[in-house]
Amino acid sequence: MTYPKSLAGKYCLVIGGTGAIGMATARLFAEDGATLRITHSPGEENAAAARTFIQSLPGAPAHRAFPVDLAQTDTLEQACGQIEQATDRLHVLVNAAGFTSPIAHGDLNALTDEFIDRMFQVNWRGQFAAIRTFAPLLRKSGDALVVSISSIAASTALGSNIAYCAAKAGIDVMTKALARALAPEIRVLAVSPGVVDTSFVPGRGADFNEKVAASTPLKRIGEPMDVAAAIYACATMLGFSTGSIIRVDGGRAL
Repeated sequence: MTYPKSLAGKYCLVIGGTGAIGMATARLFAEDGATLRITHSPGEENAAAARTFIQSLPGAPAHRAFPVDLAQTDTLEQACGQIEQATDRLHVLVNAAGFTSPIAHGDLNALTDEFIDRMFQVNWRGQFAAIRTFAPLLRKSGDALVVSISSIAASTALGSNIAYCAAKAGIDVMTKALARALAPEIRVLAVSPGVVDTSFVPGRGADFNEKVAASTPLKRIGEPMDVAAAIYACATMLGFSTGSIIRVDGGRAL
């Protein structure tokens, strides 16, 4: 095996491709010659933002964007059908979509059944459904990769809410189980960030980021490109790795 493996000529799908980490990943992939398929939340405003983004990428005429609601598996299946019409295979699937909301771990009543169900619909079931839906196209490449975004909250239990921690722990378990089940045609990895400088967690601002940075060994919080670089490394450098959870947290979980 020769490293780094080039993504030139490869078809790569980024679920949640208009989020901060998804966009950074898509840009790295496109700069290496990949043809991008990204998903965005339904709605014309979201579709317009996705079109503007993919037009800014190298190789823009070849990239495509598709609306997907991860809580509705049929929207994944519709996107898969459209993607299959253009290409009969995929080489990389990145699960970068998700959501959360800050709820104090001691406030049990605020963690309602409805909120918990939504957390798992999007942050766990949706990730699994994406892999299940696109596995046939990935297998056709013969050397495919799935990368899901986990979180150090899966092991530290210090995330934005308890349900989020549990969903991310589920991502880690899913990664290991599917790495066995889908081998050897598909490798399965997860990238596990700490705090990243995005708007992913509503209400977190500069004060929170500064406090976390001060308590992190590398004395800063993550940037979207830190996480994207790890995902890119999974695709180009870690060809003999599967089932691993790769921390990208500046040492925060130590």
